[in-house]
Amino acid sequence: MNYKLQPGRGCRVVPERIERRALYQQVADRLRKRIYDQDLRPGDPIDEKELCAAFGISRTPVREALKVLASESLVDLIPNRGCRVRHLDRGELSDLFPVMAVLEGLCAREAVERSGPEDLLRLEALHVQLEQLAAAGDVHGYYDTNFRFHQAVQELSRNRWLQRQAAELRKILRLARHHQLTVAGRLQQSLEEHRRMMDGFRRRDAEAVEQTMKEHLMAQMHVLERLEEESYQPAPAPT
Repeated sequence: MNYKLQPGRGCRVVPERIERRALYQQVADRLRKRIYDQDLRPGDPIDEKELCAAFGISRTPVREALKVLASESLVDLIPNRGCRVRHLDRGELSDLFPVMAVLEGLCAREAVERSGPEDLLRLEALHVQLEQLAAAGDVHGYYDTNFRFHQAVQELSRNRWLQRQAAELRKILRLARHHQLTVAGRLQQSLEEHRRMMDGFRRRDAEAVEQTMKEHLMAQMHVLERLEEESYQPAPAPT
């Protein structure tokens, strides 16, 4: 905190100047959103020249932004060959999802134990939206609301260390979790898992909710593994 002496008037606090976010951080935000919105899909090459032209900037902030996304495991920087959106292969899915299942399961358990009636109403409202979106067959809307539901459960755990670890892993898994809802029957299956979860919340059965959340995450993993086996073809390497 800074102070300024004023003759005859004593001392006053001088507000600290908050610098605007660096340009490369703004570029990273935009690219991250494109990736999460599926405008840039796993395996897609990222053209630095195209981004420079689109944003009207030099290559330096673009390259710095890509380094940020690489540190978050959202893109792969390929020496002498450019950059592409990260694609999670079957091995990575098999490694990541069980960890996330444990983290989200624990979040769910603690959410049951620490939440009150108003918290349950928050989850109920999100669940009603899931019911409506599933009935309409709106995969994109369902995914977005499902993401907010899981985020709410993590917040209701009121465990900031657990939330931090789950949030870091969630950033990476967002590369893949959307795809599993496009498989025939998976949307309804996901909804049934959420119904069981909400039933556990209403009964305040922490053990049941934790187990259901784990099963929910592992079901996603199995669908994605099957998709990986059946259809993934990597995009050509950027030149």
